[in-house]
Amino acid sequence: MSRIAVIGGGPGGMMAAVAAGEKGHQVDLFESNEKLGKKLYITGKGRCNLTNAVDIGDYFDSIVHNHSFMYSALYSYTNTDFMAFLEKNGVPLKTERGDRVFPVSDKSSDVINGFKTALKHNRCQVHLNTKITDLSISNNIINGIIFENGEIRKYDAVILASGGKSYPSTGSDGNFFKILKNCGHQITPLAPGLVPVNTKEDWPRDLQGLALKNVALTLSEKTLKGQKKVKSMLGEMLFTHFGISGPLVLSLSSYMIGNTKDFSLELDLKPALSMEQMDARIQRDFLKYQNKDFGNALGDLLPSKMIPVMVTLSGIDPNAKVNQITKEQRKKLVACFKQLEIGIAGLRDFTEAIITVGGVNVKEVDPGTMESKLISNLYIAGEMLDVDALTGGYNIQIAVSTGWLAGNSVK
Repeated sequence: MSRIAVIGGGPGGMMAAVAAGEKGHQVDLFESNEKLGKKLYITGKGRCNLTNAVDIGDYFDSIVHNHSFMYSALYSYTNTDFMAFLEKNGVPLKTERGDRVFPVSDKSSDVINGFKTALKHNRCQVHLNTKITDLSISNNIINGIIFENGEIRKYDAVILASGGKSYPSTGSDGNFFKILKNCGHQITPLAPGLVPVNTKEDWPRDLQGLALKNVALTLSEKTLKGQKKVKSMLGEMLFTHFGISGPLVLSLSSYMIGNTKDFSLELDLKPALSMEQMDARIQRDFLKYQNKDFGNALGDLLPSKMIPVMVTLSGIDPNAKVNQITKEQRKKLVACFKQLEIGIAGLRDFTEAIITVGGVNVKEVDPGTMESKLISNLYIAGEMLDVDALTGGYNIQIAVSTGWLAGNSVK
């Protein structure tokens, strides 16, 4: 039996502690906040989208960075393993649209209580309001942790799952990235992930509060060879007082690495229709409303709030009679529906980011154990790693899978 310190009381840390406890180790779990799982409380707007029920083999398509690193972790501790764990510990689950998994109660507190039950069952000691400020390392072997007051406590192994920099109000200050960097680890530059976008144009702000469903959004990047398509996705988006947000925007934001001003978005309001079909549809509506002003002829195609904006973007006089609109003007209108450009002024900051992009270089971590290749007996899990995924429960599953593997691997 070894003495194990787990730093971080999020899903990765709690699962690491449970796994180490199940193996009979003496486990101390340290959390700087006044309660465990503080970030989980706000996940999924408090409902806690805790994993995704798709086949585990399909997870890798939703992991944006370093998906191959996750093979051992995800296959060692799958989404079905995690769901069974929660139900065993008193958390009934349900699966909703997009295979997103939630507690039946829609309360994130129930998920945290499930973890607490498992921690207690495995005799893990939980220490709240306890800040760890450094690691005790000798000859590239970790031997303990250092508290805020300077106290050093000896441990046989340490599992580091202190999270990234997103939502700093929950205690994620990124301090351990600096500590690991001082220990020789490479830290891939940190950036906000799954975060809303500030737009260059003002018109998105004029649509504040409007949500669009079943639209397509394509992200492109400016390169030396011209515009390069990065990713295209279907789904929902939301206009805000600063630009755009919603599931589509959040997911695409994780692909905007580097200078965000090199990226642009193209919105397709009618992805089910080709350019030719869109033109034909507009012509049918124009025939129907041929004696009306153009500004009053788009009600069958757009939400009412969006009509004045689309009229302005088309460049067509809102008072022009529909039967007077030229083919060239109609062609520009079609482009507004199918290829509406949105310039990116930048991403919102870490205070609004769901996750952190970047982190500990995965080449320096053993994917089969989560042990550091540079510091023996130090294990790294969860958002500390340079691995991130799209929305839908994938990121919490990454945290618990890497946490479980770390806890199960400690010697």
